[in-house]
Amino acid sequence: MILHELNILNYKNIREAALSFSDKLNCLVGLNGQGKTNVLDAIYLLSFTKSAFTAIDSQNITHGEELAMVQGLYAGFGDGTEETIACGIKRGVKKQFRRGKKDYKRLIDHIGLIPLVMISPEDAHLIDDGSDERRRFLDSVIAQQDRNYLEQLNRYNALLKQRNALLRQLADRPQEDAGMLEIYERQMIEPAGTIFAARERFVRDFIPVFQDIHAQISGGNEQVALRYVSQLHDRDLQEAFVRTRNRDLILGWTSQGVHKDELEMQLGDHLLRRVGSQGQQKTYLIAMKLAQAVCLGKPILLLDDIFDRLDAERVARIIKVVGSELFGQIFITDTDRRYLTELIRNNGGLGRVFHVENGVITPAGEQEVPRKS
Repeated sequence: MILHELNILNYKNIREAALSFSDKLNCLVGLNGQGKTNVLDAIYLLSFTKSAFTAIDSQNITHGEELAMVQGLYAGFGDGTEETIACGIKRGVKKQFRRGKKDYKRLIDHIGLIPLVMISPEDAHLIDDGSDERRRFLDSVIAQQDRNYLEQLNRYNALLKQRNALLRQLADRPQEDAGMLEIYERQMIEPAGTIFAARERFVRDFIPVFQDIHAQISGGNEQVALRYVSQLHDRDLQEAFVRTRNRDLILGWTSQGVHKDELEMQLGDHLLRRVGSQGQQKTYLIAMKLAQAVCLGKPILLLDDIFDRLDAERVARIIKVVGSELFGQIFITDTDRRYLTELIRNNGGLGRVFHVENGVITPAGEQEVPRKS
């Protein structure tokens, strides 16, 4: 998938921009806080129908304006044609999302059409926060490949929400309407099984790709692992629902199911969050996300400020990996042109550079960089 053109109106601090991109490498250069990440977020929006950073759509509209628009022209849909994807946000009005001239009735129908992976400093939440963030990582990559997975995940989460609400209602009178709990539980079994099987299959296939990329970046000096932990590995979910029903009534929430799954991130024999340095943790996350991109088959790749807090050797290895044929169209931000020049050189000496200052994006044109002799 290739993004040829991007038009932005009143999105965060970008009041207006009309940009044309290279099919391979696009570099956004500027000081911190100027709007480089906002360009990446606009591209992210067109893939996932939402911002990567802001949950409330209206907060993405430029201060003092009433509406925002992001529109992209893409190629790579299989028939050789180009197609426009557009998102309109207006205060107090439901967000509009359109493919060509047709509005989506369900935003979920768009997910997976434009595969995308983003690497940013926000990825630290995968290590620092709870298991919700790590499950979200699993769901993000699997859902872009498997529409049924996303449907089953939404179905399971809706039933889970209903069961939890009923548990709270029945807390003081558990003998009343307990049969409704069984109805929700029976309906949760099928989607839970689908989710568990897909996650287990993905992690099994993902681990060798991840470990190979990590070895290339770290120089092979660190041993890393991922372990998928699920209650469904050792128990029947229907029996578990029955066994823990009284406890769930006391807790007011469902203690069994795939919503409790965990993805353990390990450095050596220990959890990464306990023993990893900042550089080791960042290397681990970058390798995970690059492996995600490989598994998706050359999605659009957004790299936001990935060189910070890494030693020169690891930066050089990342540049070599990212510049390989494993990856398709890349958008990368940095405050320093030095690393981007090296990345352009590794991509055959051709790329496009944009300078970003106070929300104004100025194309520097096609950049020819001599290859090293």
